[in-house]
Amino acid sequence: MKHPNRWDLPKGHLDFGETKREAALRELWEETGIPADKIWVDPDFVFDQRYTVQYPKDPAPRLKELSLFLAFLREDIELKLTEHSGFKWFAWAPPHRIQEQTIDSLLQSVELHFQTNPAWPQPSSPLTPT
Repeated sequence: MKHPNRWDLPKGHLDFGETKREAALRELWEETGIPADKIWVDPDFVFDQRYTVQYPKDPAPRLKELSLFLAFLREDIELKLTEHSGFKWFAWAPPHRIQEQTIDSLLQSVELHFQTNPAWPQPSSPLTPT
């Protein structure tokens, strides 16, 4: 998703009783219109990240905890953005320099995941693995 001065990933908060994966699938649907049955989620990959954020209306820094999952679209799909005004598919071309705080380290971890799982095909497009 596009912010005024940076790119970021769709994300949100856990609802009561949800697992992290359930919340990720719900947030993906809510923010992009991509339903869970249109993606394949890699069962062996989760990227956990923690960092502090400072919100303009909140004087205290807050700890933000992310659990990000690796998934591939099963088919092309038209996005239905509900919370953000822009998006971009980025080609798979390591090393990535997209957004230092969250995206670059995530994609480094994905690249290592592909290298250490030789049965995994390398993605040839931003949408699907080969």
